[in-house]
Amino acid sequence: KKNEERYDIDFNSLTDDEYNSDFYFIEFKRALSKSHATSPGPDNIHLRMLTHLTETSLHNILKLFNRIWKEKKFPSSWRRAVVIPILKPGKDAKNPNNYRPIALTSVLCKLLERMVNSRLVHVLEKKKWLSPFQSGFRFGRGTIDNILLLENSIREAFVSKKHLVSILFDMEKAYDKTWRYGILKDLYGIGFKGNLPIFIQNFLKTRSFRVRIGNTLSDVFYQEEGVPQGSVLSVILFIIKINEAIKQLPTGVSGSLFVDDLEIHCSGEDMGFVERKLQDAVNKISEWGKKNGFQISSQKTVAMHFCRRRGLHLDPKLLLHDCTIPIVRDAKHLGLIFDSKLTFKPHVNYLKRKCIQSLNIIKMLSGTSYGAETSALLKVYKALIRSKLDYGCVVYGSASKSVLKALDTVHHQGLRLSLGAFRTSPIQSIYVLCKEPSLELRRERLTLNTFFKIKSNSSHPMHYKVINPIYGSLFSLRLSFTPTFGFRVGGILRNLNINDFPILEKVDEFPPWKDIKLNFIDDFEHLPKSTTSTLVYRSIFYEHRHRFSNYEPVFTDGSKSEGHVGTAVAMGNTVVSERLHKFCSVFTSEIYGIYLALTKMDSFNKNFIVYTDSKSAIEALKKINTLSHPLALKCAEMHQYLTEKGLKIAFCWIPGHAGISGNEKADQASKTASLMLENFVPLGDAQQAVRILILKKWQSIWDEQQVNKLHEFHPSVGHAIISNLYRRQDVILTRLRIGHTRLTHKHLLCSEPSLMCSRCQSILSVKHILIECPNFNIFRLNRFGRNITIRDLLGENPHQNLFYFSKTLVLTNSFEHFFIITHFLKDHF
Repeated sequence: KKNEERYDIDFNSLTDDEYNSDFYFIEFKRALSKSHATSPGPDNIHLRMLTHLTETSLHNILKLFNRIWKEKKFPSSWRRAVVIPILKPGKDAKNPNNYRPIALTSVLCKLLERMVNSRLVHVLEKKKWLSPFQSGFRFGRGTIDNILLLENSIREAFVSKKHLVSILFDMEKAYDKTWRYGILKDLYGIGFKGNLPIFIQNFLKTRSFRVRIGNTLSDVFYQEEGVPQGSVLSVILFIIKINEAIKQLPTGVSGSLFVDDLEIHCSGEDMGFVERKLQDAVNKISEWGKKNGFQISSQKTVAMHFCRRRGLHLDPKLLLHDCTIPIVRDAKHLGLIFDSKLTFKPHVNYLKRKCIQSLNIIKMLSGTSYGAETSALLKVYKALIRSKLDYGCVVYGSASKSVLKALDTVHHQGLRLSLGAFRTSPIQSIYVLCKEPSLELRRERLTLNTFFKIKSNSSHPMHYKVINPIYGSLFSLRLSFTPTFGFRVGGILRNLNINDFPILEKVDEFPPWKDIKLNFIDDFEHLPKSTTSTLVYRSIFYEHRHRFSNYEPVFTDGSKSEGHVGTAVAMGNTVVSERLHKFCSVFTSEIYGIYLALTKMDSFNKNFIVYTDSKSAIEALKKINTLSHPLALKCAEMHQYLTEKGLKIAFCWIPGHAGISGNEKADQASKTASLMLENFVPLGDAQQAVRILILKKWQSIWDEQQVNKLHEFHPSVGHAIISNLYRRQDVILTRLRIGHTRLTHKHLLCSEPSLMCSRCQSILSVKHILIECPNFNIFRLNRFGRNITIRDLLGENPHQNLFYFSKTLVLTNSFEHFFIITHFLKDHF
């Protein structure tokens, strides 16, 4: 390292690369909107101060940033940080190693870093320099990708009767020991020159910090190595440096990275072969780490031997720094506990314990007489418990039903506490009132969402494995083996009675330094459609066309009906229409119509105005960003291509069904479109289709509950009943709707026979007391009137006198029904 550092890296360049150009105000505004209101650095400038500045002041800050950028200078105060030590939970406060350092740096510096980071990441992704097996802090990627990759490999090894050994590496203080010169060397090797790498070079120089405890500051300490803590650029710079680690793996060994979490694995029928391959990989990674300043911990690095072959099989002996890597039976990898048989039982048990701890918070807030509102409690449940159950469920959901059943009790208890329902309440009723499906249905939905997300990205390492999974014949013969992710998805799709469909490929992002400017004409948007006559619209349109007579009009429209989605373009006397996949949304049909119109303009040398009656499509084109609809990005891309050819193109919203002939032509053509040239579904539409399909499946399950008391006045699962009652009244109403109260169903808890009405000799129920029992006819007539039904009393709008009915009963002197009345009141009032 020292020998290499003797040579300076020359980043000066005569070429004018676009990523070295001055920053634009659109980049500045985007970076400001993405910044978080964290604590200020040593200069005490808070982000809120910047967000309240005028436009002129923000432009002045941008000028300062561009001077720093062009003059290749870096303010020395931006290299200083204040470190706040935070004690790790459950650790000894006397040991300095048990504190997590939180570094506070300049907000202005982080704002400029964010703009530089955006350019740097774009170039790296464009050049495909980052390994596809690195999932850390990349758009559309996450920890689930790495977990799924490992689980898929283990399932394949199991069914093919192979051993699979995985090694989970732990790097000691990876961020603090990153080789700075090595980062600059890698940037030079990638081909970066000019302002961007010089800024990073200046950014990494002579970093210093002071530790603050209370109001006391320590002496100044200098950080010679490592990337700065608390900085925006630090993560991507670290990823650049560690990117080469995955390339050290020999043939036959696979691996994945999530920032510094490195996992490698190898499978084979012969354990000796697996051991040799992995030892070779460990040696190469260790050697690479020494050269690049990374220290791999031999104490925390562990290995796992996954095997379902019969008989005894020796574990491999692997060495790291002359120390044996321990073989463990279960280990946590990116938040998920893997066990050697891949039953996920240890993870489910751990998850259940964590969720039960969080349930105590809901218990404290969910008193039946004083608790928080049901809607607030459900939000707490979703944030603290359901989020834990969701994480990794697409992987651990492959466990057996008997293992997963342990989590159902947590789910049920959380929902029951939120509602205030009685303990014997039917779980299907609780699902419907909370508008929360079973965990099984939720896992199916999240699994399909993950599948389509992977399918939309052809560069994803799991892309072809989920589309064309292998070992299908073996899995069909060996039914005791859990199939891989791709086969599990196929089973879910078949269960939902749908065929797999193509997903629209992810579109490359625009360079952050490109300001996408489309021309919009707003002649109609100021007129409310509800109060404006069609004659007025047509009159304004004729005047508008007179002003823009040198522009050729192009009308687009999209439509969606049951089982049919179409789009059309009317250009002069030519009308072009196409049919789209039934899962496409009406927005997709509208925006695809605009894209189709732009593609037709390529063969003309004219100016055009694209007319659409979709305000949402116009708004999408006005606000192009990384999260935009892929077809909106394609429209912007096509628009840029056409304008570079010299065409002038504008977009204009017009009201639909206002008698404008071109719009009426396009509307009619879109409704009758029959030819499907492009068969695709955007990812957002696919996930919406999954939501609807899972909802239909849930509805079919609910429709089977004909004897369920709630089903009578709540037949739809997708419709939530909103209550504005106090907690006590809300709990009463919930229990009455479900039909399970302390009076009517306490016998289930005490193993006693059902209570009977002494006069009617029928089982005592909520419906019997409220509607049927003749003993209460007088009170019922006074409060509810004649011909009342249970739906009138407990439906979406409960009867206004419902809560006074029992209070009226208590005034009676009828000793015969004293037992029923007092217990009814005890349960509800």
